[in-house]
Amino acid sequence: MIARSSDILDALNVSRETLERLEQFEALVEKWNRSVNLVAKSTLPDFWTRHVVDSAQVYFHAGEECARWVDLGSGGGLPGVVIAILASQFRPAQTTVLIEADKRKAAFLREAIRVTGVSAQVLAERIEDCEPCHANCLSARALAPLSGLLSYAERHMENTGTAVFLKGGTYREEVEAARRSWRFDLTPIESITDPAAAVLVIRNVERASHN
Repeated sequence: MIARSSDILDALNVSRETLERLEQFEALVEKWNRSVNLVAKSTLPDFWTRHVVDSAQVYFHAGEECARWVDLGSGGGLPGVVIAILASQFRPAQTTVLIEADKRKAAFLREAIRVTGVSAQVLAERIEDCEPCHANCLSARALAPLSGLLSYAERHMENTGTAVFLKGGTYREEVEAARRSWRFDLTPIESITDPAAAVLVIRNVERASHN
């Protein structure tokens, strides 16, 4: 387990200011979680490993062409707020958009952005109803099966964009099912927080011709 403190700083190669912002975010999640179900209460003691590092790996696997990053179903800000915090250090010109239909969670996201002082926009709308977001990078965590995520990518991601999806131990079955309806280039990367899980880096998404 990666401990909270200097180990996190070393693992993520972040500045002291970025670490402080992540700590502010953690405190806010703990506070709001008492009234809004942001994360499972049982995961709070392992917040840095289960949530911060898990989200950070999405950011670092996306590549450099992320002028406009869109996070789908941002919920408790994972990975969206973590991505915005990291972007403030590593890609300060990046535009970050968080889509969350739940009004209470959207309010939390706006508060997290305010408290941490990062730049991001929150869209309190259904993903299907949002105007196309033209993302260079698209992310999601624990949101929908891969086929559904690729449908969102078709709507919200540029043709040359990169999608980065966190998936659990059944990701191979999801990939197999998705390939029945979609064509895409896939690079699966073993998760650093769960060897059974993976970060799916996906490019060149298009519907299969028989659709």
